[in-house]
Formats: sequence, structure tokens, C-alpha cells
Amino acid sequence: MTTPVSPPRLTWPDRDDPAVATTRWFFLRQWKTMTARAIRSAYKEGEFTIAIVMPLVFALGFYLPLRLIMAEQGIDYAQFLMPIIVLQAVTFTAVAAAQRASLDRIRGMTRRLASMPVRPLVPLLSRMSTSLARSTVSVVAALIFGAMLGFSFDGGVLDTVAFVAFGLAVGLVFALGADSLGLVARGPEATSQLLVLPQLVLGLLSTGFVPESGFPDWAQPFARNQPISHFATTMRGLAAGDPTWQTAMPALIWLGALAVVFVITAYYVETHRRLEP
Repeated sequence: MTTPVSPPRLTWPDRDDPAVATTRWFFLRQWKTMTARAIRSAYKEGEFTIAIVMPLVFALGFYLPLRLIMAEQGIDYAQFLMPIIVLQAVTFTAVAAAQRASLDRIRGMTRRLASMPVRPLVPLLSRMSTSLARSTVSVVAALIFGAMLGFSFDGGVLDTVAFVAFGLAVGLVFALGADSLGLVARGPEATSQLLVLPQLVLGLLSTGFVPESGFPDWAQPFARNQPISHFATTMRGLAAGDPTWQTAMPALIWLGALAVVFVITAYYVETHRRLEP
């Protein structure tokens, strides 16, 4: 009678295994090197200057002509406006992310990296790190300009951190989707045309710049339920120190759904392009 042989047990790689440690260190070195290169390139091309100027343009462009009208309605417009200024700033970062990915593809950098021993997701992670750095600059600039106009955080430290973190998370999710578009679009000009118009339309037709009552009756359902409006409302509650799950839950659902779609798309585009001849 033969003794049955049990199948071999599957085990996770030992984190202390020198081979695993070497692989992890190689991944981190590649990510660090490519991120530093992308940030230097963005700095030389003036992206960080634009990241500072854009919040100022949006803040002054809407605050100056509308502040008196909103004051008549009992609205502190500096407090009301700041969330959408932050959101517009980080969405412009997404446009820059798409252009950056498109330029890397046109210049042959994407194909060159695919032929080198570079981990498949390192280029994507480095581009997202650069986008996060630019978003951080934009958010800081927006808050400084907002403070000059009279904006302030009325809540505690946690609410302030959550406000900033939520704005950066929105920017990162949008940058992830825009990056995928940049890799498949014909060129930087095409990505700008595809992204700038929807960004402006969603921003202007939201409750970020004016309250829902400022829209015609037929436009109010769209303005009330679209993601930018939910994002702005949630950030407004965080700035006031009075966040509620009733306002935060729709924003989190929208952000989570967009994150899932864009992560899957980015992974497919990045890995699929590496398999192209």
C-alpha cells in the first residue's frame, strides 16, 4: 500500500531573503531615479510656475466680480470659493500629467524603458509621484492666496489635514486617468483638447462657484449630483469644521469608483504597451 504524497505547500517569499530585498531595493532605486528626472524636467518646463499661477488666476477671476453679489446673499465667498479653486488647480495637474505621458511616448522614452530592465509599473509610479508633487505645490499656493482673500480653516487640525488630503487624492485619481489617456492619444495637443473642455464644463456647472439656487431649474439636478459638486461640498464642510457623512459619502463613492476605473485602465495601458513590439 503506497503512502499518498501531499502536494507541496505554497509559501510567501521570505522578506528577509536577500533576493527579495535586492529586488525591492532595485525597484525603489528605479522609482527614485525616474521621479527625480521627471521632477527636474517639470521644473525646467515651468510646470511648477504654472501650478502656482493657476490658483491665483482662478481665485481672482471669480472672487473679485462675484464677492459683492454673494455677500448680498449672506455668503462668505472666500470660504465658499476655496474648495473649487483647489479642485481646479489639481485638475490642471491632471492635464499636465496627460501631456507628460504623451511626450514620453512621442519622444520614444516609453519604448526605450520597455526594452530596459525596468519594472513594469515604475514609469507610471514616477509620473504619479511627479503629479502629486505638482498638486501639492498648487494646493499650498491656493491656500496662501485664499488666506489673502479671507479664507480660513474653522475646524481642527484633523479637518484641515483631511481637506488637504482629499484635494490631493482627487488630483491623484484624475492624474491617473489622464496619464492613461496621454499614452494612447495622438499627441499633447489632443490630450489638452480632450481634457480641458470637460474640466471647465464640470467646474462651471457645479456648486463650486455658485450655490445650486444660482442655476436654472433644468440644470440644478446635474449641478447638484455631479462629482465636482460633491467634492466641493465635502471640502467646504471640512474647512468649516463640520463634516458629515451625509455630504461625504457621495463624494467618497464617486472618488472610489473613479479610482477603481482609472487604476484598472492605467494598469492595462501600462502593461499592454510594454508588450507591443
